[in-house]
Parts: sequence; C-alpha cells; structure tokens
Amino acid sequence: MSEMNQDFNKSKAFLIDMTKCTGCRGCQVACKQWNQLDAEKTEFFNGEGYQNPPLMSEHTFTRIKFRDYEKNGQNEFAFYKEMCMHCNEPACASVCPVGAFKKTKEGPVVYDAKRCIGCRFCMVACPFGVPKYEWSKALPLVRKCTGCYSRVKEGQKPACATTCVSAITYGDRGEMIKEANRRIATRPEKYLKKLYGAEEAGGTSVIYLTALPFDELGFKPVTKRPLPSYTWQALRLVPGIFLTVGSSLSLLSWFNHRKERIAKEEEQRKSGQAPKEES
Repeated sequence: MSEMNQDFNKSKAFLIDMTKCTGCRGCQVACKQWNQLDAEKTEFFNGEGYQNPPLMSEHTFTRIKFRDYEKNGQNEFAFYKEMCMHCNEPACASVCPVGAFKKTKEGPVVYDAKRCIGCRFCMVACPFGVPKYEWSKALPLVRKCTGCYSRVKEGQKPACATTCVSAITYGDRGEMIKEANRRIATRPEKYLKKLYGAEEAGGTSVIYLTALPFDELGFKPVTKRPLPSYTWQALRLVPGIFLTVGSSLSLLSWFNHRKERIAKEEEQRKSGQAPKEES
C-alpha cells in the first residue's frame, strides 16, 4: 500500500543517465557494503553478457548490466543499472495479503519481514522481476533493494547514489523528471526522446535516460496503467485457503535443501573429506 493522497512529485527518485555510466560497478559495491550482503561465487561470462553477478538475487540488490552493440562498424558497450523501481503504486504491495510491502512518503518501497508469510505473490506480481526469495535458508524471507530507506528518512542519499560520481542524480521526483527533460532538450542528438519510469506501471521512483532504444538494452515493456488495478481483479478470485500454499512450498524447499546437504556430506565422507559446517 502507499500513503493516502501522496504527492509523488515530492517523493524522492533516482535519475539514472546511462550515457554517463562508465560501468565501474561502484554502486554494486556500495549496496553490498551498506546492506551487509554476502558475496556470491560467480563465473565470468556465465549469463547473457559481461555483467557479474549474472542476476539479482537475495545477495545482490542491484547490478550493472552490460550490453554490447555496433556503432559505425565498431563494437560499443552500454550500461544499465538494474534495481527495484520503487513504483508509485507498487504491485508487490497491492498483491501482498498481509501488508508486508509499503510505499513510503519518502519514495522507497519497503518490506516488513515480520509480516511476511512466504506466499511469494510479490515475486509473481512485480513486472520488473525484482523481489527474490532466500532459497538457501530454512526460514526464508523475500529480499530486495530498500532504496536505503534508513538513510533517506534521515535526509541522506542512498548508498549507490552517494558513490556514483556521474550517472545517478537523486532528488524530488518532479525535479528529476524536469532535469531529464532539460537534458533531452539541450542535447537532442545525444538522448532518446523518452524517459523510462516516468509513466511505466503508473510511474516509478527510478527514471532512466539513454541514447539507445530501451528494448535493445533489455528493458521490459510495461503498461502505463498502475498495476494494482490488475492485481486486485485477479486476487479477489483467489480463495483464502491458497494463502497457505506459500508456506507449504517454503517447507518443501527446506526439506529439499536438507536432502541435498545430507547427500553432499555423505559424498564428502566417502571421499575422505571432513563435512563442511553450514554458516
């Protein structure tokens, strides 16, 4: 849910100018540090491009996606910061039966783990595929970018925006959209004449500027209609008994992980290695 009669132009938003992104991934590091997220074991080029980690996960809330393309006969790179879009009217909040998600007046969409029942409706509802499940834990929660709400409500910028020296501007959403349009008007030959996030899903708190078509960069086509109007139409037909399905699946996931761990320990014993304790 979101604050009643909220003026989204005054809530905070990210303006991400992808023509200024150098792909340094400093934002990824800052996000990991601030949120105390574990590193992931990855392999080079194990995915759709050069980005690493290859996907967002319970341990990775944001990542820089690499897109290679040809320009004037030369291979070029474009970079795209993937993160939670912090929708003005978030589908994850509207679909959650226990109100675990909330759109704050400051802008970030936050998650209350104490309310979560593990149904994972939010993962299905999000058009950007942002919420991730802690499959590695016995008692899993949903994880996603918080928009550094603890910082923002104290008047600070998110960790990624503080670290980035070129591509990320952070401020009132109305001002970010004005600034984006000013850049397009000033340098029409440089920018695509479209903002992604200004209207998608009813508007978001992350606005993108780019020189390349958004579909070529991997952006998902999303309706301009606020998604809660869709999710409520679907959920009102779902019987209450199915809300327990998520909890059942969580228990099944725990048993499967336990079975895999026992099998791995048995294999280590047969090979003469001491079984490793899980942290």
